[in-house]
Formats: sequence, structure tokens, C-alpha cells
Amino acid sequence: MSQITEIARDVFKITTFISEFNIQFNQFLVRDEEPLLYHTGMKGLFPTVKEAVAKLIDPTTIRWIGFSHFEADECGALREWQRIAPDATAICSFVSKMVSVDDVVGERPARALEDGEEFATGKCRFKFLQTPHVPHAWDAGHLFEENSGTLLCSDLFHQNGEVEAVTSSDIVSRFKEVLIEYQQGPFANYLPYTTKTEQILGRLASLKPKTIASMHGSTYVGDGESAIYDLLEAMRDVLGGSG
Repeated sequence: MSQITEIARDVFKITTFISEFNIQFNQFLVRDEEPLLYHTGMKGLFPTVKEAVAKLIDPTTIRWIGFSHFEADECGALREWQRIAPDATAICSFVSKMVSVDDVVGERPARALEDGEEFATGKCRFKFLQTPHVPHAWDAGHLFEENSGTLLCSDLFHQNGEVEAVTSSDIVSRFKEVLIEYQQGPFANYLPYTTKTEQILGRLASLKPKTIASMHGSTYVGDGESAIYDLLEAMRDVLGGSG
């Protein structure tokens, strides 16, 4: 069963904890004139997430399905969602659309967003930011909801464990623990640190987000600008010399 938490006005977090892997998977539903689901979850999570969405809206009315990059927990169940929601269109970067999404997981062609492009779902207004390799993958990007100051940030601020839904306490230390742990095993270099990382994170910080909605772990409410710069420092400490 998934937990539902309202993290900003009409922005709901749907959390499923997978104990075998000690990790939470979060989807975000924006309840608006044109409902938006951010992250589909893997195919195996589709029934659980659909049940949670149905407590908030009619799942067949979803209009937009967003995600950062091509990966199972980001868009693995895209086809399943599009089959029950006849007007649902995927929104992603041009690279995502052309290289993977349309051919592999899309029931219908995705809408490619340009860097800096804005669009509205009703009262909510989003800006798309292209962020190659942040958190990872060539096609990565992020959505920022301008009215509430909510940054949908995918795997940035990843925290393991069954943690609280929302917090105003530090989450960067948890994130750094995950980086250190992953560097010791098969998930090493899960997040790359490149010559562009600082520039891209600085651009996200300049948005001054009030809410940071991560794919894994707690949503952070507070000074998002400072949190992103703290995250950059953690990445530099753990990954900066790893090549």
C-alpha cells in the first residue's frame, strides 16, 4: 500500500516502500484542470500507484506524464498509464523522446520540451530545465512548479530507508551516506560528477525552490537554494575525484 501526502497545494506525493531494497519510490500527482503525474514507477508498481491516484482523481483523466530521464522507475509504466488515460501525453526532453521513449515505452508520441519552456496545467505553471547527466543520463531534465516553488528533482537528494514523508531538517547528510554506500558496490558512479555539474546545480539553486520533491526519500521544505549548494558540496566531496 502506498502513502499519500500533500506536499504543496494540490501536489501529492505517492510513496511506496520496497523493504527488500530499503528504498522508497515516489510519484507526484498534480491535481489540476489537466492533471499531471510525475514519475510512473516501474511496471510492477502500476496497480499500487493507480489505486493511490484513484483516491485523488479519476486516473483516466490524467493529461500529462512527466519524468526526468529514461529509466524504469521514471517511466517504466508509461504505456500502462497511457492505455487507461486516453488523453495522457508524455512530456520529456527532446533527447528522451527521440532516443528512447517513443520507441520503447510510449503508447503515443511524447511531447518534447525545450530548455526553459513553460506550460500550464491550469493554476499550476511549470518550467522545464534541461540538465544532462544531472542526476544522470544524457536526456535528463527537471520540472519546476513556479507558483508553489516545487522542484521535481528526480534522484537528486536520494535517501534510503523508510523515512518521513516531509521534513524541514537536513536531508543532504542522508544523501551523502547513500553516495558513499553506493560507491562501494555495483551502483558506483550512480550520479556522475562532471565539468557541468556545478553550473547545472547552480541554475537549479537560482530558482530558490521552497519544496524539493525527490524520487527517493523525504520531501524537503525550506531553503532549497542552500540545500542544493550543500548537495553540490556533498557530490564534490564523494565524487569529485572519482573520474
